[in-house]
Amino acid sequence: MMAAKPIKIDIGLTEKSRAKIAAGLSGLLADSYTLYLMTHNFHWNVKGPMFNSLHQMFMTQYSEQWAALDQIAERIRALGYPAPGTYAQFAKLATIKEVEGVPVALDMVRHLVAAQEATARTARKLLPVVDEADDQPTADLLTQRLDVHEKTAWMLRSLLEE
Repeated sequence: MMAAKPIKIDIGLTEKSRAKIAAGLSGLLADSYTLYLMTHNFHWNVKGPMFNSLHQMFMTQYSEQWAALDQIAERIRALGYPAPGTYAQFAKLATIKEVEGVPVALDMVRHLVAAQEATARTARKLLPVVDEADDQPTADLLTQRLDVHEKTAWMLRSLLEE
């Protein structure tokens, strides 16, 4: 059986731009999935005096993150590339490292602050590439993700202040 001939994509972005943007979005997807998994893990395993508030907060955060994964992956697909979708691919692409064991509640918050900030940095790093290519849909997606990650990091940091 012969392989299917690739369909030409002509959406006003060069092949080189689409490839570079898809690669950057793949890194964002990997960080986003790692953040999602970390947040869900902490939701399941948090304990202590702040249990109820953190359990609920983490659920709100991982639910939002879950929806974002689809948006990022679908943008990669719209650009004509396969979205990474395995733990091995995510581990290779992510800037966020998994947390070993079960940290105490406030250390969970610290880990999540760092992971939210790392995901924001990954998104921000792609903005100049997207701007240069004049890719407004990806710029819009990145702006939305930056808003969420920066706001969530601030809310989490607020829990650590005296």
